[in-house]
Amino acid sequence: MHPDFWHQRWADNQIGFHQDTPTPLMLKHWPSLGIAPGARVFVPLAGKTLDMAWFAAQGYRVLGVELSRIAVEAFFDENGVTPARSESKYGTHFVAGNIELICGDAFGLDEALLGTCDAVFDRAALIALPADLRRRYVHELYARLPAHCRGLLVSLEYPQHEKDGPPFSVVESEVYDLYSRDWSVATLERRDILSTQQRFIDEGVTALDTVVFALQRKRA
Repeated sequence: MHPDFWHQRWADNQIGFHQDTPTPLMLKHWPSLGIAPGARVFVPLAGKTLDMAWFAAQGYRVLGVELSRIAVEAFFDENGVTPARSESKYGTHFVAGNIELICGDAFGLDEALLGTCDAVFDRAALIALPADLRRRYVHELYARLPAHCRGLLVSLEYPQHEKDGPPFSVVESEVYDLYSRDWSVATLERRDILSTQQRFIDEGVTALDTVVFALQRKRA
């Protein structure tokens, strides 16, 4: 999607993708990854997700990236902290405690920065992108994460012809197709969530599943 699309969504407060609590599937499955506190967790296209606050509370160091300054500032305001700010080639860095949130383009992050990450959590990034950008996102951005990196990916599946994205439907077979070149992928759980998503029902969607995957970066 063009950056202006997301800037306008945040400006208009059209952020139905935002959750008021940490992601339930992340809370359930993250411990199974065995990632020790102190590890650095990358959260792409982070918005103002409370997942970042949860990771920090567990003793993880968080590196998030988000295009919208409105979202970045809202995250810190709503969590009652005042971040330090600095500029780099990546964008504007907002830092408070264990959380560093960069206001900038995710595709502008390089190996020097992402190589410091031990883990990744993706709930609303892959499904926010149309098909052509999804492949670029995985094969460029994820390729800059280090060989030891592990993480969770949460996707949505629904009949794409019944609704315009974003969020887009990214089916299980596409996830394996996108990631299997560089990552080991395992499906951990699938949930039917249509009954809890009234806006999808209102748009005429007849089936909606969320699926969580474990990811392990392959060594070169």
